[in-house]
Amino acid sequence: MKIIATTLNAKYIHTNLAIRYLKAYADPEYTIELVEYTIKDPVMNIVADLIQRKADVIGFSCYIWNIEETIKVMSMLKKINPKLILVLGGPEVTYDVSEWLDRLNDVDFIVLGEGEITFKQLLKEIEGERNFASISGLAYREGAEKKISPQRNKVDLKLLPSPYRFDEDVNQLSKRVTYFETSRGCPFSCQFCLSSIEVGVRYFDREKVKEDIRFLMENGAKTIKFVDRTFNISRSYAMEMFRFLIDEHLPGTVFQFEITADIMRPEVIEFLNKEAPAGLFRFEIGVQSTNDATNELVMRKQNFSKLSRTVTMVKDGGKIDQHLDLIAGLPEEDYHSFKKTFNDVFAMRPEELQLGFLKMLRGTGLRIRSKDHQYVYMDHAPYEILGNNVLSFDDIIRIKQVEDVLEKYWNDHRMDTTVEHLVTKVFETPFDFFQNFGSFWDKEGWSRIGHQLEDLYKRLYAFLKNEDQDTLTVIESLMKYDYLRHQKFKPRKPWWEDRLAKNIRTDLYKQILQDPNSLGQEFMALKLNEKELYKHTMIESVHFDYAYFMDSGTIKAAESYVLIYFNQSQNKTELFPINHTAS
Repeated sequence: MKIIATTLNAKYIHTNLAIRYLKAYADPEYTIELVEYTIKDPVMNIVADLIQRKADVIGFSCYIWNIEETIKVMSMLKKINPKLILVLGGPEVTYDVSEWLDRLNDVDFIVLGEGEITFKQLLKEIEGERNFASISGLAYREGAEKKISPQRNKVDLKLLPSPYRFDEDVNQLSKRVTYFETSRGCPFSCQFCLSSIEVGVRYFDREKVKEDIRFLMENGAKTIKFVDRTFNISRSYAMEMFRFLIDEHLPGTVFQFEITADIMRPEVIEFLNKEAPAGLFRFEIGVQSTNDATNELVMRKQNFSKLSRTVTMVKDGGKIDQHLDLIAGLPEEDYHSFKKTFNDVFAMRPEELQLGFLKMLRGTGLRIRSKDHQYVYMDHAPYEILGNNVLSFDDIIRIKQVEDVLEKYWNDHRMDTTVEHLVTKVFETPFDFFQNFGSFWDKEGWSRIGHQLEDLYKRLYAFLKNEDQDTLTVIESLMKYDYLRHQKFKPRKPWWEDRLAKNIRTDLYKQILQDPNSLGQEFMALKLNEKELYKHTMIESVHFDYAYFMDSGTIKAAESYVLIYFNQSQNKTELFPINHTAS
């Protein structure tokens, strides 16, 4: 019997942990072939590949991002080979199972909840007496009758074999994200999250966890993302793991965690700020909302002042990037309340702020009680909301406009200095800037067309020009500064129209050649000859005092000149203020 476990990942760099657990647990009685695709792959290509593998049983790992494409693949497979046994599992099909059996005529079996034991028992019965009623956590049809057995008791995690050591994965470890699990379950009861359904937290064996991480690093893994719902729920466990990773990490490896920030104690952060190498860790923190009434309605306990303290302490440490999440559309959070939530969180200046929209996941308390708040949502995955009693669809559209430009202009960090100036000096609040710009972006039709880097600068300038800003010349100069300091090479065609006059540029280069010391010791140390100076530098004017800005961080309107050196040998760009003496 040939068995395949497969899934459609959101991106190529992702890997699916679930099918690897199935393979590890089924061995040695059953050899399972792992095959992964992406949701961008043409359905016909996926089907053709699977059919050519001549499997008897194919199991699909199902989530909200891949279920609809998986159904298309499954339907075509069954038409081509009606004898093929198709099995679905994963969080998307574990709930509303009767509805899935009604909808999916092509599925033979659905594995509910944790699937390692159930799937192996299913393989045994398919090959043997076919007594499927003896298997816990399984749904199927027997004639016209639906058979759904209760989910089995939770697996003893200490007995599960490692899913991280397959030969076929080793060559890909450096190219893809490795998802890693040290615990299952969540201590919290947030009603919008599937993790709230499982009570309590179970841990894998600590020493086995460490051995697996050592194996992954030694074989080239670069990004290891822990999928534990709250990595720091046990302070002693988190400290032990942090210490281990700091002591034994290999250069170039990054570890990413989901943490609950308001329970992280200051001494833990102080330890990380002191001991962790910069860039080794990344934190994901789900804030979701700062509205206390909203959090109470979804049974979410959160102390925002303690959360802010943690985020601020981590940021001040300068060692760990933080990714903070918000959810628009939670109960009784209207447009104005969400605006406050956004501004509350943006005030902490996280390296990345992800603005998501509530999805009514199957099995969650919020979906079950959706009528209490008059939720309207998509019938099919991802079940995103279309409105509720306090948030209209028009409001959702407006917030989506914020999300669009937030991703491009904050999370990508292309023009931090400019955005900082706009959200603190020009617009009333950060949300107002992103909302006004996002609405303008949408009105211009830019959300429907692509863009290059220069387009982002041109479009922001067009928006600000439309806003009739009095300080537009200063802002344009800040944009030039942001653009140039991130360039690795001398730009062939700068996007700005305010170019320095040729005679002034010539005069400035003559001045530098005559007195290079005027640009300071750091510039002198470069020892650029005349040819190198003209080839690898450019001079631009900016409408703020650049030297004063570098010393104080304060913008003071004044015309000044900057020499930009594209240091390709060290892969960095250096900017030097020019003390201009008119000739």
